[in-house]
Amino acid sequence: MSIVHVTDCFLPRLGGIEVQVAGLAREQACGGEDVHVVTATRLASSGEGYSVHRIAVRLPWELPVHPRAGAHLDRVLASLRPTVVYAHVGAISPFAWSGVRSAMRLDLPVVVVVHSMWDPAVRRCYRVLDQFVSWSTAPVAVAAVSRAAAERVRAVVPGMPVGVVPNGIVPSAWRGIPTQRPDDAVHVVSVGRLAARKEPMALLRALRAVRAEVPLRATLAGAGPEMAALRRYVRRHGLEWVSLPGRLDRQGVGHLLAGADVFVNPASQEAFGLAALEARTAGVPVVARPGTGVADFVRDGVEGVLTHDLATGIARLVDDREERLRIAAHNRTTEPTDCTWPRVLEALQSCAARV
Repeated sequence: MSIVHVTDCFLPRLGGIEVQVAGLAREQACGGEDVHVVTATRLASSGEGYSVHRIAVRLPWELPVHPRAGAHLDRVLASLRPTVVYAHVGAISPFAWSGVRSAMRLDLPVVVVVHSMWDPAVRRCYRVLDQFVSWSTAPVAVAAVSRAAAERVRAVVPGMPVGVVPNGIVPSAWRGIPTQRPDDAVHVVSVGRLAARKEPMALLRALRAVRAEVPLRATLAGAGPEMAALRRYVRRHGLEWVSLPGRLDRQGVGHLLAGADVFVNPASQEAFGLAALEARTAGVPVVARPGTGVADFVRDGVEGVLTHDLATGIARLVDDREERLRIAAHNRTTEPTDCTWPRVLEALQSCAARV
C-alpha cells in the first residue's frame, strides 16, 4: 500500500501535528508500507524509513505557506498515485486543505484528520466555507484526535460522521527511567509549548496560590513566546522554587517525568495532550481540564484529576499523599491501550475504509 500524509508543518517544528504525523509515518513504514510525507515546511527533517517531499518557499518566520501549493501537490500526488491520502489539519491549514482538493481532483481516497479544538470563530468560518464548496458532503472521511475535538467538528455540520484517531505512544519508552530527587518536596511538572493558547501563565498563578498553603517545587519545560513573561513573573514574585529549563529532548522529558509527582496540562482548549499521555504512561498523576482531549485517557480520581480550577486540582494531589500514590501505582501498571500504535493504526485504517 502507498500512503501519503499531507501536513503544513513537520519536524523539526514541534507540535501535536508534527509529532503525530512523524509517528504515523514511521510506524506505517515499519509495517512495510510505502509512506510519503508532503509538507510546506521548508527545513523539514528527513524521514525514518519514509520519504519527505518539501513544497516550500522562503518566507518570513519560515511560515509553512505556498502560494501555488495546488499545482505542486497535483504533480506529486499524480506521480505517487497513493492508495490513500491523509490530510492533517489544525484550525485553518491551507496547505493540507490544498492537498484535499488535489486528491479529489485526482480521484484519490482522502481522510481529513483534525488535530485542534475548533473554537466558535473557526467553526463559523467552516460553516461559511461549506456554503461555497460543500466540503462536508465531499467524498472524504473526517476524523479528529479526541472525542472532544470530534464534537467540535460535528458542531459545524450536525450529523456529519467524524471518527477518532488518537495520538500514539510506545508505553515501554516512558517507564523505568531511574532518577535522583534533590529533596522530598512534591514535584509538579508541565511540558508543552509556552504559548498563550496553552495557558502556561494560568498554571504559574495556580502554582503560586497552592505554594502559599503547602510546600512544593515546580518545573515548566518548553519554549515559546510566553517564556519572557513567565520569567518576569517568576522574578517579580520571588518564585525561586519554579524552574523554566526551556525545551527538553525526548530523553530530558523522560528524566523529568521520572522525578515528577504531579503533571499538569493547563490548556482549556487541548485537542489531545501528548505530553499528558506520556506522563500518565510514566506513572505520574495528571491534572487537566474536563472537556478536553486529555479526558480520553485520564479519568477523575483514576488516572488523575479533572477540574476547571487548576489550583484546587493541584492542591488535592499535593495534600493527599495516599491518593497521589494510589493513582501513580495505577498509572504505572495500567497501559492506555487505546493510544498504542497498533490501535491508532487500526483507527486510521477504519477511516480510510470509509472512502
